[in-house]
Amino acid sequence: MRNRHKQTVKLSLKALIVGVYIAAGNAVAQTLPLAPNLINLNSPQGEELFNKSKSKVDFFPLSTQFVTQNNQAYCGVASIVMVLNSLGIPAPEAPQYKPYKIFTQENFFSNQKTNKVVTAEVVSRQGMTLDQLGGLIASYDVKVEVYHAGDTSLEKFRKLATENLKQPGNFIIINYLRKAIGQETGGHISPLAAYDEQTDRLLIMDVSRYKYPPIWVKAEDLWKAMATTDTTSGKTRGFVLVSKS
Repeated sequence: MRNRHKQTVKLSLKALIVGVYIAAGNAVAQTLPLAPNLINLNSPQGEELFNKSKSKVDFFPLSTQFVTQNNQAYCGVASIVMVLNSLGIPAPEAPQYKPYKIFTQENFFSNQKTNKVVTAEVVSRQGMTLDQLGGLIASYDVKVEVYHAGDTSLEKFRKLATENLKQPGNFIIINYLRKAIGQETGGHISPLAAYDEQTDRLLIMDVSRYKYPPIWVKAEDLWKAMATTDTTSGKTRGFVLVSKS
């Protein structure tokens, strides 16, 4: 009976992972191979890491709100939309779903406060910096803490991330350089969803689903990718903690 139960759990996780992709759209296939240091969540090793993880509270709410970024500059917008919907923050009306209200990448900038931080047009051209990411999220009256990697440490990041991923009602979004972890190619933004203590790996829910799947990456490797300098801001990348006010 125990073996049957374990098999059922694994099958359920497999179905959940596949369901996440289907719910988020049709871009199920990834076109780019993963570097040896990265582990696909949708693999036997990736599933094992998930099953062992004791810090994965954020995975389930994020998975129900998982979206693909609308364009190659909208990774930050897609990540914010996932987090705000997961927090249950009052959302604007979405014309395509009228009369229902939900955050989408199309209506996110309908809040006039966002334009004081950065406009949708600018983000569409060049993405957003870490400070702009924090400012845009804060425009919807949630609590935001912005951490530049150059002002913190790997140990502090690991501690804050682990605590966040063990607690409901808060989320962590990372800003990192893709090529520093063996991906293509520039700066990127996505939420974290889980942490495996034994292997010291974090699960990135990559919003560019047409390019890469959710991956497990070593905390130290991710830290180095966040400690790179964003040429737009002149500051290091980093991470943002988000919770209800």
